[in-house]
Amino acid sequence: MNRRSFVGAVAAAPFAGALRAAGATTLETHIVRLNLRHTWTTTMSSSEYRDTLHVAYTRDGLTGHGEGAPIVRYKEDAQSARKAAESVRDLLLAADPLQFSKVMAEVFRRVDGEWAGKAAIDIALMDWVGQKLGIPLYTYFGLDPKDTPLTTFSIGIDTPEITRQKTREAAEYPILKVKVGLSTDEPTIEAVRSVTRKPLRVDANEGWKDKEEAVRKINWLEKQGVEFIEQPMPADMIEETRWVRSRVHIPVIADEACRHASDIPKLRDAFDGVNVKLDKAGGVLAAYRMIEVAKAMGMKTMLGCMVSSSVSVTAAAHLSPLVDYADLDGNLLIANDPFHGVRVEKGKLILPNRPGLGLTPI
Repeated sequence: MNRRSFVGAVAAAPFAGALRAAGATTLETHIVRLNLRHTWTTTMSSSEYRDTLHVAYTRDGLTGHGEGAPIVRYKEDAQSARKAAESVRDLLLAADPLQFSKVMAEVFRRVDGEWAGKAAIDIALMDWVGQKLGIPLYTYFGLDPKDTPLTTFSIGIDTPEITRQKTREAAEYPILKVKVGLSTDEPTIEAVRSVTRKPLRVDANEGWKDKEEAVRKINWLEKQGVEFIEQPMPADMIEETRWVRSRVHIPVIADEACRHASDIPKLRDAFDGVNVKLDKAGGVLAAYRMIEVAKAMGMKTMLGCMVSSSVSVTAAAHLSPLVDYADLDGNLLIANDPFHGVRVEKGKLILPNRPGLGLTPI
C-alpha cells in the first residue's frame, strides 16, 4: 500500500465507521513504509526506510489509531507484528474497550513477544478511549501539557561531511542526540562540534564491548559538552557497565538493557536512568508503569522512540510531562508522515488539545 492509498484509507476510516451498523466494531491493520529523509545508521543497521504496523480500531463511530515500530534488535518485523495483532482480532472485536487494562492484560497473555504489535493495539485503544471520554490522553493521566520537556533531534552515524550537513539542518533544535559506538566516534563528534556548541546527548547502542574503551570515550565526550550517554555497553554487560559508571562523570542511561518494568530493579546500581519506548514496553500503559517504577527508585526517566510516524511519537509525547528527558523525533526523520500530531517549537513538545491522541490525517 502506498502513502496516498494509506492516507486515504485512514482518513476515511471514521466516516466508514459511521456508515456501518450502529455499534459495529472493526479492526484494520496496515504495514506502512516510512521513507527517511537521510539514510539512518546506528551500530545495529543502516536503512533508507522503516516499516511500521498501523492499527485502526473503530467502534461507535470513533476510530482509534495505533502504531508499533518493530525493533530488529529483538527479532521483530512488521509482518510478525501484524500477525500478532491479527491473532487477537476476536478478543478486540468482542471486548469492551473501556476495560482497556483488562483487554491489554489478555493481549499480553495471548501474545508472546511482539512488543511493537502489542504497542500498536494499546495505542489504538487508548486513542479510542480518549475520544470516547472527550479528553486528550494527557488529561486522562492527569498531566499538564505545559510540562512537556525539550526533545532532542537525532544525528545518525555518517561521514563527517554529511554529519555537518545534518547538524546544520537541525539548527532549530536546541539539543542534539548523536549516534556513536563505532571506530568513527571522535570524527563524528568533531564534525558536529565544528558546526555547533549546543548541548549534546550521545547514544552508543551497545557499541563498546570493552569497559576501558567505554571509560576512555565517555571521559573524552564529557569534554565535548555531552550531557549523558545511553547504553555504552551490551545489555547483558551490567557488571561492566557498573564499573564504567563509577569512573565517569555524566549520567549513564539504559536503553537496550531496559525493556520492561521488571528489568528496572537490577539496573539501579549500573545506570542513572532508563530510556522508555512504547515499542519496547508494549504500549502506553506499560510505558507509564515503567516510568513510575523508575521514578520510585530514584532514577532519571527518558521517553524515546523508534523511527515512526506521528501516531507512535504523539502517543509517547502525551506521557512526556512525566519524564526528565525526551528523544521524540522519529516523525521528524521521515518524509511521508501520514498524520499531524505532536509539534515541536524550538525543541519544545506541543501536544494536541483534541480528544485521544489528537491526530489529524495529512
